Amino acid sequence: MTLNDNSAVELKDVHLKLTSEAGQVNILRGLNLEINRGETVGIVGPSGSGKTTMLMIIAGLERPSQGGVATAGIALNDLDEDGLASFRRDHVGIVFQDFHLIPTMTALENVAVPLEFAGDKGAFEKAKEQLEAVGLGHRLSHYPGQLSGGEQQRVALARAFVTEPSLLLADEPTGNLDGETGKAVMELLFDLQARKNTTLMLITHDPALAARCGREIRIEDGKIV
Repeated sequence: MTLNDNSAVELKDVHLKLTSEAGQVNILRGLNLEINRGETVGIVGPSGSGKTTMLMIIAGLERPSQGGVATAGIALNDLDEDGLASFRRDHVGIVFQDFHLIPTMTALENVAVPLEFAGDKGAFEKAKEQLEAVGLGHRLSHYPGQLSGGEQQRVALARAFVTEPSLLLADEPTGNLDGETGKAVMELLFDLQARKNTTLMLITHDPALAARCGREIRIEDGKIV
């Protein structure tokens, strides 16, 4: 596929078909999408419509059955599993609804993990700085089980941003938080995005959150509508 230098994400006729006991299931049905660097994009649509699957393909965590995928100017179709792992480490941050922190590691260790994988000798100092940036400088040695839901999601945000990714994928990041805590976490996310000019793709069921993004995309039944 031809790559656009200004594109953070390019999807060309992307399909994903999976086989189940009931037969073949079409998860994605010909997605075409281009997102420019620095854009903020809200992704909305009913549950099961393919929103999360699309993000997984953009992150190289799932391979399409058909079509071309380029993220951060890199054609993912051409990469093997090691290449995809290196690509994610260098270019993509991901924030999940369920935090996905390692329970046996402190907040500091959780944030330092991606830097350690990259061989960064300043991993812990950078992790400390990022935790301070999200207001958790006093929680460095606490384990996830000792933190509130909002604090855990702030640790997850710090981990996602510590490598300074060009693309941040956020999948319902406030889904397990109460209203006020979720609002505070989203303010932090948009603040970090603006400071780093990171491209943001945000899956949300909250129309107000989607409206804060520069563009809104709706997915239904595996297609952009």
